[in-house]
Amino acid sequence: MTRILRSIDPYIALMLLTVGLAAVCPAVGTGARVAGAAADAGIVFLFFLYGSRLSPRAALDGIMQWRLQIAVLVCTFALFPVLGVLIAQVAPAVLPETLVSGILFLCLMPSTVQSSIAFTSIARGNVPAALCAASASNILGVFVSPILAGWLLNISGVAVSFDVFRDIALQLLAPFLVGQMLRPVIGSWIQANKRVLGLADRGSILLIIYVAFSNGMADHIWSNVDIADLALLVAILGALLAVVLVLTRMVAEKVMRLPIEDVIVLQFCGSKKSLASGLPMATVLVSGPQLGLLVLPLMLFHQIQLMVCTVLANRYAARSAVEAEATT
Repeated sequence: MTRILRSIDPYIALMLLTVGLAAVCPAVGTGARVAGAAADAGIVFLFFLYGSRLSPRAALDGIMQWRLQIAVLVCTFALFPVLGVLIAQVAPAVLPETLVSGILFLCLMPSTVQSSIAFTSIARGNVPAALCAASASNILGVFVSPILAGWLLNISGVAVSFDVFRDIALQLLAPFLVGQMLRPVIGSWIQANKRVLGLADRGSILLIIYVAFSNGMADHIWSNVDIADLALLVAILGALLAVVLVLTRMVAEKVMRLPIEDVIVLQFCGSKKSLASGLPMATVLVSGPQLGLLVLPLMLFHQIQLMVCTVLANRYAARSAVEAEATT
């Protein structure tokens, strides 16, 4: 229990405070327009930073482990979406439709970079392969995730803007590609100032959350959700993560017969969903008060995956230590 409590990211507390601020003091009128414009600028800034940070070389260097890399991408962009579609077929009977669409939306997001690599390192897995897999997932996710979301969310009934592909190009792809092109020039500066820039990009995400939940408050969308809905949503998200962790372990060991270091990579990189990428993508894809409910499952899944994977990584590390002692 102590480990689980320690694993709770303080950033989640800031997100909850931001949601509370939006509930008590939502942005309306001119304030809403100003906050919305600032959030749009924050999205451009975020994807510029993603482009300047991610190394295409890391993805290319890992091509020799192509089976593992393909497996991670299949988990991220095929297994998760299939599970999301299955949930979307049955969950409307027990959850509000926008929350169900939010579950589907989170299933379409790329993997995380920092936490995937960190957990792989803690578990004594193949860190270079994790770096390659997480980077490749995010690079492809900039292109693949918005397209999948635009298609499947329209099918599930969420109003996606007709100008979605233009918005994707201007707010997501363009700054990402500019960041990639400028990476050789500003990469060292980005590394030297990553702490300050990290605070800036997290601040941008908090602003996006505030705008999303303010819109929901202004239109009274939260009256459609109660405590029972939230409890059931958490249960569904926990079950989703458990299924993916079990399937990735089984496929890695029984089907692909990977060494334990690579099993760890597939489990941690294949089971993560990026909050940092998902929130700005949702803002670009969806307009209106439903945005707050749409991103809620992703926010909850983010915290669940951190807690569960912290425990799992520590267990892998403990087992590795025992095995190392046995061989000495």
